[in-house]
Amino acid sequence: MLAAGSSLNVAPSVKLLPSMEIIRTISWMKEVSRQARAENQIIGLVPTMGALHEGHFSLIRRARQECSKVFTSIFVNSKQFGPNEDFAKYPRAFESDVEQLAAAGVDAVFAPEAAEMYPGGFHSYVNVEGLSERLEGRTRPGHFRGVATVVLKLFQIFQPHVAYFGRKDAQQVRIVQQMARDLNLDVEIAVCPIVRERDGLALSSRNSYLSAQERAAATVLHRALDAAGKAIAFGTRDALELQRIVREVVEREALATLDYAEIVDAETFEPVVRLARSSYVLLAVFLGKTRLIDNLFISPSPADPDELVLSL
Repeated sequence: MLAAGSSLNVAPSVKLLPSMEIIRTISWMKEVSRQARAENQIIGLVPTMGALHEGHFSLIRRARQECSKVFTSIFVNSKQFGPNEDFAKYPRAFESDVEQLAAAGVDAVFAPEAAEMYPGGFHSYVNVEGLSERLEGRTRPGHFRGVATVVLKLFQIFQPHVAYFGRKDAQQVRIVQQMARDLNLDVEIAVCPIVRERDGLALSSRNSYLSAQERAAATVLHRALDAAGKAIAFGTRDALELQRIVREVVEREALATLDYAEIVDAETFEPVVRLARSSYVLLAVFLGKTRLIDNLFISPSPADPDELVLSL
């Protein structure tokens, strides 16, 4: 990291906290990353939209273990929100976020304004065909085009060796992996476990939207996936039967409205008929106006391909 007294450190592009820089411009973030690489530092990147929770910090802790420099971004990306989605009210807690990031040992946080990322005349987008049109892409047209575009921009800015993503957004992670492979990006995509509350609800910044009653009902996602997992453990392999089990659990919850429950191949995200290789049970549910997603990952055991390992 460049020293605080460097001649390149010009306010207001950079604000300093103890041991952590808050960087507002692409040019300065590139310079900090270039110097880290020149010093043979291993750069880990944790991209976020802020409103940080323990799920984000689990990624940061892993990055701290594996990398010598850990950078994060806080940017609520308008390009991945549809016209009727929650961009305007998406939770923002910048001051609290940066305090926690500094305490977690992050070296720099990149927090640009929208005009810095998407200046006037911006017309270039990334679309990962096939994967982007299914499931979340069907429900949220254009969402993954916005995700892929901003992630590619962040990869170009940070030039990370490793980028860390949570498995809760399974389809997003798969699209980022495909983009990195197709475009020959020199970055490893590290997929990290879902972090849950004690009652099983997957952590999400959108959980803050839930009323007390909706929060209690939101455990239905975990309960439905757990029911599918138990059925698999008892030998069920038929995808339609698993889908029926998940749907029934959700439909019994009065405050929940099912968007989709699908069993898909973990590589292609196409529906499967029978569990045979790595797959996901994917779930999207409305609690009032709040839409939550969750998943169960299923993979063959390395020791016995006929035995399935479940990861909630």
